Amino acid sequence: MFTIEHDFDATVITLVDEGSPHLHEDVTITAFEDCVTLEQLDPQTDKVMKITFSTRQLQELAAALDLPEGVYRARPAGKPDGST
Repeated sequence: MFTIEHDFDATVITLVDEGSPHLHEDVTITAFEDCVTLEQLDPQTDKVMKITFSTRQLQELAAALDLPEGVYRARPAGKPDGST
């Protein structure tokens, strides 16, 4: 399950892990104009862990999900230009 909320300066998506016996904490994805953050509570430390992606990193991650193993460099349009 997931939720989508549109705030003044960001879109917030929350992913709820409801499908397996070993449930993980919710993941909150916040998309700003210049970056995207991922946040998840670490139950061992009781702290929220946060990762920030630039828009370029997020485009490269999206492209990487559909590619085989290799090394790539994204073009400005976000398409891979080859593997080595």
